[in-house]
Amino acid sequence: MNAYDLLRGLHILAVIAWMAGLLYLPRLFAYHTDATPGSEMDLTFQTMELKLYRIIMGPAMVATLVLGLALIWFNATARLGGWDFLLEPWMGAKLAGVVFLIGWHHFLGASRKRFAAGTNTRSNRFWRATNELPFLAAIVMVLAATLEFGR
Repeated sequence: MNAYDLLRGLHILAVIAWMAGLLYLPRLFAYHTDATPGSEMDLTFQTMELKLYRIIMGPAMVATLVLGLALIWFNATARLGGWDFLLEPWMGAKLAGVVFLIGWHHFLGASRKRFAAGTNTRSNRFWRATNELPFLAAIVMVLAATLEFGR
């Protein structure tokens, strides 16, 4: 086993954990919208959401980003021989997806705080409609990375 394959495997595992949270938290929010503020159900959802966000999603996002940067460095210095691959269309699509996922992660974090404060204004329908956005981004990112279009 070489270092690149190890980095790539760890990166994929971190992405899976992060994506699981990005997909599950909005689903929890969809169910949470029906809970009466201050009720036992409301407090249960708040606990579930906080633990998911802090214990799984946060560390998984950090691991994904650190390992992704390590892969970029490895590709530029040892594998692809330079930083030019960062200007390729496929890499631009992948990096745009990363920016979207980071933004969505933080949007979900702010939304979690609104639920905890009892000030959520978004509907069950909103959370169900937006639930799949991270997966749509993942489709684009995985196809960009595997097909390397524009190369």
